[in-house]
Amino acid sequence: MGALQDAYERRNKKSNKIEELKKEQNAFEFIQNFQNVVNNGYENLSDAQSKYLLKCYGIYDKEDENEFVIRIRIPYGQLTLAQAQIFAKTAQDFGNSRIDLTTRSQVEFRHLKFKELPTVLANLQSVGITTYQTAGDNLRGVISSVFDGYSSTSLIECKNLVDDLHDVFLKNPQYIGTLPRKFNTGILGNSVNDCNIYGHDCSFVLASKDGELGFNLYLGGKVGVQARPIDIFVKPNQVKELFKSILDLFVKYGFRDNRNKNRLTYFIDEIGVDEFTKALIEYSKLPLQSTGETLVKDEYIIPNNSVIKLKDDKSAVYFPIPAGLFNSKDLHCITKVMEETNSILRFTHEQSFFLITADENIQKVKDSQIFKKYEAYNNLFFRNQIACAGINECDFGVIPNKSDSIEMAVYLNQHIPMEKGKVRMYWSACPKGCGVHGVADIGFEGAKAKDENGNSCDGVKIFIGGKATKEIKEARQLSKAVPIKKAQEVVKNLLTIYKNEQLEDESFENFDSRVLSELSIEEIQAKVGL
Repeated sequence: MGALQDAYERRNKKSNKIEELKKEQNAFEFIQNFQNVVNNGYENLSDAQSKYLLKCYGIYDKEDENEFVIRIRIPYGQLTLAQAQIFAKTAQDFGNSRIDLTTRSQVEFRHLKFKELPTVLANLQSVGITTYQTAGDNLRGVISSVFDGYSSTSLIECKNLVDDLHDVFLKNPQYIGTLPRKFNTGILGNSVNDCNIYGHDCSFVLASKDGELGFNLYLGGKVGVQARPIDIFVKPNQVKELFKSILDLFVKYGFRDNRNKNRLTYFIDEIGVDEFTKALIEYSKLPLQSTGETLVKDEYIIPNNSVIKLKDDKSAVYFPIPAGLFNSKDLHCITKVMEETNSILRFTHEQSFFLITADENIQKVKDSQIFKKYEAYNNLFFRNQIACAGINECDFGVIPNKSDSIEMAVYLNQHIPMEKGKVRMYWSACPKGCGVHGVADIGFEGAKAKDENGNSCDGVKIFIGGKATKEIKEARQLSKAVPIKKAQEVVKNLLTIYKNEQLEDESFENFDSRVLSELSIEEIQAKVGL
């Protein structure tokens, strides 16, 4: 552990302001006494409580006692009928009916009143849902395949393994608000990468070793940075203990100085992959093997008919939600369909969801008015879309973002409709990259641009060529900041090349590897009008 200790001492001579706030009050005790905190009044919140401790309970203070946000932990991204009914009612009664779907298959409620937060939280808890540790320096929602346990490509069912991971940290005072920085985890037992599996601090990726199924370990991913392979093969019965070992090393030796450089990836950068791997093996005391063959190689494709066939006479029916903007009225309609068809709901990392139901119920789902409403968005430009909150909801936002992403998709569908292929278009409202634009086929980063008259206007930087299926690769920048309208024209031109030159059903990811990656950025710019 010498290399870890040396790095810790080099980087932790000073601690950041959030670390100082953590010392003022124990996060677990704060949560346990939350009703008393509310009773004491919004105006009496301390800095530590408003700026940090609330986040440990998944609550964001927007500096207005009537404008709170909560982020909800949804294991496996799955809602039962009872849970979906409570979600719809809670959003309607307390959150101006708004429901935001997130890139971790979770949900956020907005416009909540401080004094009503205990009631909201109690309603969620009544159906087994919590907001514990969904913000701040905590372990965020554990993500897995949307079809985990249902698809024929789901070779290891990960539901119980997700529960094992929760057993390690969830509601455990040792890990509530104590990490140096937030920590994202993914575990994928499916050969289809339908959860951006390489984009997490800790990723367990389906693999085989000597004929045995398990996981290859990848560490150090974050927004715009893909996780790097660690030379460790993890058997399913080793996942829980190895995960705890990773957390313990991060908590004990992680950096607590510059918050912009405190994620796990920077810690691994400092000491090196080999040293961290060595320390992990030593600390865990597990009989770990070297890496196996990664089996995650299949493309995640959503068909035009909105139905994905699963095993055991079940199917998944797709509901594309533009930019993840949903509402209580429509969720209430969904619960009616769920009740009539005995379905469950599974959120996707691309801010939409599927209803998983028996094959015999597919037509009943598709005949519903709520399906027909959202079926209109099942096209190439909405189907694999992500957009973070934007300037209206986030202090870091530079552009509105969600509305921009919707307008782009509508524009493209009008000007260059396509029936075949796949394009992942991800939008981030600022350089922080919460819309994971850095791994998109076509990514957009909010920025200020100059219009034709030289005036400041909303714009984006455009990125292309992120990889997430057969290889791990971050996108390359295609343009500096251009106005939104100009970006629409550029992307239309880019997709015209894709449409005219693609092979049968070829995804943009594969097209980029085959065609665009062979060209220089300057050559592509000339072709698309930059």
